[in-house]
Amino acid sequence: MTKFAYIATDKDHKPINGTTEQIDRASVIAALTKQGLRPISIREAKALTSGFSLDRFINSNKVKPDHLVMMTRQLSAMVGAGVPLVRALTSLASHSESPALKTILGTVIKDVEGGSGLGDALSKHPTAFNDVYVNMVRAGETAGILDEILKRLAAQQEKSATIRKKVRSAMAYPTVLIVITILAFFGLMLFVIPQIGKILTDLGGPDAKLPDITLFMLGLSNLITGFWYIVFPLIGGAIYGVLRYIKTPNGKARFHKLILHIPGLRTIVQKIALAHFARTFSALMGAGVAVLECLHVTARSVGNVVYEQALNDAAVQVKNGKPLSVVISENPLFPPIVSQMLSVGEETGQTDTVLVKVADFYEEEVDVAIEGLSSIIEPTMIVLMGGMVGLIAASVMAPIAGLAQNIQ
Repeated sequence: MTKFAYIATDKDHKPINGTTEQIDRASVIAALTKQGLRPISIREAKALTSGFSLDRFINSNKVKPDHLVMMTRQLSAMVGAGVPLVRALTSLASHSESPALKTILGTVIKDVEGGSGLGDALSKHPTAFNDVYVNMVRAGETAGILDEILKRLAAQQEKSATIRKKVRSAMAYPTVLIVITILAFFGLMLFVIPQIGKILTDLGGPDAKLPDITLFMLGLSNLITGFWYIVFPLIGGAIYGVLRYIKTPNGKARFHKLILHIPGLRTIVQKIALAHFARTFSALMGAGVAVLECLHVTARSVGNVVYEQALNDAAVQVKNGKPLSVVISENPLFPPIVSQMLSVGEETGQTDTVLVKVADFYEEEVDVAIEGLSSIIEPTMIVLMGGMVGLIAASVMAPIAGLAQNIQ
């Protein structure tokens, strides 16, 4: 698709400037004529490769899930009430609280007015509308049940947002404890331990024999205080390098495999992935999307590379004629309940309904698992902080006790 800038006149001969994305100039002319406009000038718009652009800055902002859910529900209500699609989108764009969503909807409206389907128009904005959203909208347009599909989309997004919020809230307290522990450690190493070392040297003299633990703490403190301009950049660079590596395909795959081998985290990640799989696959099946397309789209949205590869492999076997329930039962990543429920759904023709129950089950299991992990992490972090303070206290008290005995 090529972006064109045009100048046209309406029925009242008023000039109208705008842009549209079409295959060629003939498509632009056809789209404008369909809107009742008379083309005057059409030229290919050249994208700016440098310089600051307010629109580009706005478009770079992500649409918040809450705004997307609200927009989806409102669009579903208006379409169900018989409001024309363009008018509904225009109303949503004018009343949206999200600048990014307002800009995106403005582009979507132009595409729909130009003859594109809603799903095709939304697919041009993958940062706001993922594959699941686009494919369900397309299926709803094809089946003539767009309002019902949008209701399902909104419900699915709310469920996904709820899981994310619960995970974040559960990890908030442990994260704060970790940050406090790290700051306290470097604070003690930079400001407290050097003063204590000076006091011990003044009391016992330069030749005083100090315990090994005290020598270790003093040496570590001297290293950090003497070479902080090397230590801190090294630590920052290491963290940055690890985060960048995790974002690469190979790094993401290794990281996701590692998570599935960590006790505690494995259970939560597995149940979240299964809940996403069941909820997304159910929504797509209910929208009338083909099974193979459901598997490929669900794989991209499940959130874990290991499960993504498993679902893509399952799609290959299903294409060769194997039932999905049988394929799932042969993969240890999926518990027996998933394959059994899928088998019941295939026999009754109600796979989408059955998988909704599976999704509800695993979402409840996620809540229980997160609470259990939080109850383990919190005392563990407290013990680590206490151990750090105790280690420093021992490195200080041991030489003081030794000096006191020598004085006696």
